[in-house]
Amino acid sequence: MRVLVKRILRKYGYSPDLQYIAVQLVLWQAAALSAKCAA
Repeated sequence: MRVLVKRILRKYGYSPDLQYIAVQLVLWQAAALSAKCAA
């Protein structure tokens, strides 16, 4: 999933300096949503 997020960020011109933070945020949001759906 991390690779897919990085590809999307690159496709839309997201700054490489901020990609790590953006990837972490997306993964955190996905984990939160999956936990909410599982409950």
